[in-house]
Amino acid sequence: MTQTDRQGQRRWPGVAAVVALVAVLGAAVAVAGREQGTDSTAAPVTEGRLAIRNARIFDGVDVIERGTVLVRDGLIEAVGADVAVPDGVAVVDADGKTLLPGLIDAHVHAWGNAQQDMLRFGVTTAFDMHGMPERLPALRAQRESTAPATQADLWAAGYAITAPGGHGTQFGFPVPTVDADTDIPAFIAARVAEGDDFIKLIVEDLSGYGGTRRLPTLTAAQVRAVVDAAHAHTRIAVAHVSTQDSARAVLDAGIDGFVHVTDDGVVDDAFVAEVARRDVFVVPTLVVIASVAGTDAGGQLAADPALSPWLTAEQRDSLGARMSTAPKLERLTDAIDSVRRLHAAGVTILAGSDAPNSGTAQGASLHGELALLVQAGLTPQQALVAATSAPAARFGIADRGRIAPGLRADLVLVDGNPLKDITATRRIDTVWKNGARVERTRPAAAAVAGAVPDDTRISDFDIGLDARFGSWAPTTDQMAGGASTVAHARIDGGAHGSAGALSVTGEIRPGFAFPWSGVIFFPAAQAMQPADLSSRKTLVFRVRGDGRRYSALLFSGASPNAMPAMQSFEAGSGWTEVRLPLDGFAGADLSQVRGIAWTAGQPEGPFAFALDDVELH
Repeated sequence: MTQTDRQGQRRWPGVAAVVALVAVLGAAVAVAGREQGTDSTAAPVTEGRLAIRNARIFDGVDVIERGTVLVRDGLIEAVGADVAVPDGVAVVDADGKTLLPGLIDAHVHAWGNAQQDMLRFGVTTAFDMHGMPERLPALRAQRESTAPATQADLWAAGYAITAPGGHGTQFGFPVPTVDADTDIPAFIAARVAEGDDFIKLIVEDLSGYGGTRRLPTLTAAQVRAVVDAAHAHTRIAVAHVSTQDSARAVLDAGIDGFVHVTDDGVVDDAFVAEVARRDVFVVPTLVVIASVAGTDAGGQLAADPALSPWLTAEQRDSLGARMSTAPKLERLTDAIDSVRRLHAAGVTILAGSDAPNSGTAQGASLHGELALLVQAGLTPQQALVAATSAPAARFGIADRGRIAPGLRADLVLVDGNPLKDITATRRIDTVWKNGARVERTRPAAAAVAGAVPDDTRISDFDIGLDARFGSWAPTTDQMAGGASTVAHARIDGGAHGSAGALSVTGEIRPGFAFPWSGVIFFPAAQAMQPADLSSRKTLVFRVRGDGRRYSALLFSGASPNAMPAMQSFEAGSGWTEVRLPLDGFAGADLSQVRGIAWTAGQPEGPFAFALDDVELH
């Protein structure tokens, strides 16, 4: 198969359980955003036939300085400088504004509210680079529909292809891996049968980040076999790499695209020439490299007045975080120089954010990526191509990425002219998804954290299940469609012969991708409301149990949907005191603690543990 033929066909009980727990808890207790009395979850209003006139139109490739777009039944009916508007058609006067195809983010990891967040910022389509395959049929059905929608559409890789213990296996959900005995053609056939839209490989041993730690990764022969098998199933194959050495090995295997630019130094002439010769595309993800480099690019993006009002508290937290505590600013400057060299050689550059990694946020960070691409030498128009028609073409999506008759009417109207000032994409006037106006609403403000009593003790369970402050509740994956069970009760015979303890028993059952079960303590008067625990240093409790390893999860931050921090502990047969330093919950905001959970996860089967003398020192 030739390169042309392939193109024509064309990152949790660990973290994954936590993702589902966060999403459900957040949905249950968060206050929906309101603006002018409009519910942020309501379906957008269908306006029938629509005309957008007097707009500067960037159609994904070319520019019409003043023209009209007609929309009918979710599709583009006509576009041009001299298109007549029929009687009875609703008209939007776009004088002084620019109409763009819906933006495409070519590298995301989407869960929870990701698709809604993307759409609010004009990102109507995205490519998910690693996740559970069970959702793939629903994603396909959504993107095939032309009904009004409140979410961006996703194409997805399903499971990324990685080695046992390699990058991509650390997120808590079970990932099938490739080892020396794997029948790779059969392995890839199974991924395709699950519904993978494309195949993503991970070739990453951490050698590009200093230190001595190395991860197992795919061999050159395995990479070649995966790429060949993907092409045999008419799927493009893309690769995560971070070093030039790994990129060269993948390039020799016939890869179709890189989903990061290497950032271990500026790419050399020979590498640039070979990437160009093979017509391999690159998704640089400069916004996440900026975070790895230790810059405050995410914080600066969050402060932009065109974006800031539309950010959720969770997005604001994420943009303010950084992936590195050891700044190495040349990592970003080298990556920008590499993109400049690749672009000058004619390599296709696609815009992607790698959201929601620290320093990024779904939707908003694609606008930051566009600005970095312009900094790397692309013109504003070329950067817009990288976020519209180019990703659609390279991933083989025929119905979007352009404003042209017969294509899907995913459209973004912005104030000003992004063809001269790329930051104008942030000044969004209107978003249409499937031809229907999206009712953008400003997210609700985060709740103010309340004080808690000075008492260090939470519960000793000598009388009942009451807490000195806050409250206890059970939690299982049933709230997200799972089948795991839990029961919690006061029992006699606590630690040190005290009167009582909290018994937590249940079963982790199959039927859910990332099961969990346990109990959660809410420190505030209401569930998942923030409490200020910044004066506390250590979570102390006594535990006994069945020998399993359990997780302590600390939910914090401005948003109830934020990912929790985690530490693990073991529940042996005798009472043991566990002391977990609160600063050991990496990234936790102790001024806004929403909950502390004790949970069981994989493996499946019954579990039992008991807690006593729970304290926050």
